[in-house]
Amino acid sequence: MRKPRLLNTILPILALTAGLAVSTGAGADPAFDTPPAGAQRGTGPVIYVTGQDMAYDSIVLGPLPFQGPFQKLEAGPTGLQTEFGPGDHGYVGGRWWLDANGDNLMDTGDAYFLCPLLGPAREAS
Repeated sequence: MRKPRLLNTILPILALTAGLAVSTGAGADPAFDTPPAGAQRGTGPVIYVTGQDMAYDSIVLGPLPFQGPFQKLEAGPTGLQTEFGPGDHGYVGGRWWLDANGDNLMDTGDAYFLCPLLGPAREAS
């Protein structure tokens, strides 16, 4: 079932952006989201960059106001994903937009937060 995994991945991010303390990674796909012992850096979720076919650890720094450029972060088959990562034109330094209300438009009903990707990246497969 894809939906429970999707919710277990997105809900911690939404809770963090709302200022609640939660743990990340609950219900994550162990084959993708859990690096070898001692390998994960940061306290945030692992984010897959589709344009690079690479995975990055991250750290959630907090919510942002709905101002300035943002990059869409969405749920994929293995967890959170985005098209661009560090070094790509289109990567905005970890300023994410999560379509919380499902209308596929950036508006005040969505979540905006700062969550930089931490290198080095690792192969996702």
